[in-house]
Amino acid sequence: MRIPDETRDQLSAKFAVLFPHLDERQRRLLMGAEARLLGHGGIRAVARAAQVSETTVRDGVFELESGDEPLGRVRRPGGGRKRVADLDPGLRPALLALVEPDERGDPMSPLRWTVKSTRTIAAELARAGHRISADTVGDLLREEGFSLQANAKTLEGNQHPDRDTQFRYLNEQARNHRDAGQPVISVDTKKKELVGDFKNSGRQWRPAGEPVPVSVHDFADPQLGKAVPYGIYDLTANTGWVNVGTDHDTAAFAVESIRRWWHGQGQAAYPRATRLLITADAGGSNGYRTRAWKLELAQLAAETGLTITVCHLPPGTSKWNKIEHRLFSHITMNWSGRPLTSHEVIVQSIAATTTRTGLRVRAELDTNTYPTGVRIKDAEMAALPLTRHAFQGAWNYALHPQPSPVIPAARAPQTPDPEWNQALLSDPALTGMTLQQLNDLTETLAPDGDIRRGRPPRLAFPDQVLATVLHLRAALAAEPLAVLFGTSRTAMHRTLLKNRRLLETHSITIPPATTPPTALAALQARVQAQTSEDNKIKTTC
Repeated sequence: MRIPDETRDQLSAKFAVLFPHLDERQRRLLMGAEARLLGHGGIRAVARAAQVSETTVRDGVFELESGDEPLGRVRRPGGGRKRVADLDPGLRPALLALVEPDERGDPMSPLRWTVKSTRTIAAELARAGHRISADTVGDLLREEGFSLQANAKTLEGNQHPDRDTQFRYLNEQARNHRDAGQPVISVDTKKKELVGDFKNSGRQWRPAGEPVPVSVHDFADPQLGKAVPYGIYDLTANTGWVNVGTDHDTAAFAVESIRRWWHGQGQAAYPRATRLLITADAGGSNGYRTRAWKLELAQLAAETGLTITVCHLPPGTSKWNKIEHRLFSHITMNWSGRPLTSHEVIVQSIAATTTRTGLRVRAELDTNTYPTGVRIKDAEMAALPLTRHAFQGAWNYALHPQPSPVIPAARAPQTPDPEWNQALLSDPALTGMTLQQLNDLTETLAPDGDIRRGRPPRLAFPDQVLATVLHLRAALAAEPLAVLFGTSRTAMHRTLLKNRRLLETHSITIPPATTPPTALAALQARVQAQTSEDNKIKTTC
């Protein structure tokens, strides 16, 4: 008996409506009932209408005719195909040995140095006698708590013991400046960018099939070079300033960027400012060990009349700098997918950066040249109006304004060295204590510090104590102190380190001077004259 096409179409429509609401056994019973109603040829007609095998329909007919009670489930207990992991007990250990060769498996695993895709793992398991598909590998890995993950930048190396304390101290300084209405800025150099038709990460909307063509190789254009964006982020005003340089990233360039921010934006925003707090990374052009950075800041302090305080982030924590995630990240997103074909494009792209929280950015091009390899002499460092904070003076210090800018020794007029008196080193204006107090301090430290081991020390112990006091009180570095006391720089470093430990053991604190002592000028002249004399002797020899 031939079933009409109209009947099959009606069945197809009925099954399409009902099947999504039925389980597997209910579908079989429905198809079996329809096949019995159609009579001869009904099984084939129903199978075609439902797009299933005739065996499935025939099973439904047999279940109806058997008269069995409902099972309450789709399959009988234990029915269905067994999982491959249940049939092969050694599959899971073999899989874990491949994905964790360092912890569980053979360290010589062939997959240790390859990309562990599910298809690759399945092929390796098949070679080991475990037949499994790539999809099943993925299911088993997820059951074991695995997922696809990228590398996470969380390892920062050895942490400085004062790392957390420095963060708290920096926040306290920022809060004090902000509450007093004084500017607080975060500074850093953004990643250098190639200028020209080069690939820039990211995507932008364009007509389908028409991507912007860029160069295959990322070799810097000798005519255009690179762009060096140096950013200044005002934490209080939520504004940014980016100075786009075309030369080198030096300390002079960093301070010039801050100078341009102050004259172009900061001075108008803080007309009554007397202080400026700068938070910066520990390294780079604005690092805490960079002499030129301090020298250039001293010149800026003299020009603006501001007391410039600098607090550096601890080493290895540059990603915590505010400017990174409040300014630079938004600039990167703003120009993503757009080739930076010229310096003008870079400046305009930076200036167009905004956020929903109100960030506004100004940018300008800096075509000045900034030579590298500039050396700062000990005499120049000794003359800086710099005072170090009691806590981590290497990271926290202030540069005070002077009546006139600091003149580098290389350009300073040659003046005769005034008559030098060694007694000036113990001047109370420099040490902050009377001669009697200095002698008492020496006697207190002598039992533990005046110990002669090995060859005789080049400095008597009273001079060692005096050098340490000048180092802590007047922020004199080891280099100028070595010149003033007639010893080597290495010996002075060791002396300062030993005596600072002695002071800590005796719970004695030498507070730094709040302003640079005026007597430092005489020390600076002495160091400069002595350095020049030593250079002449070396040249003659």
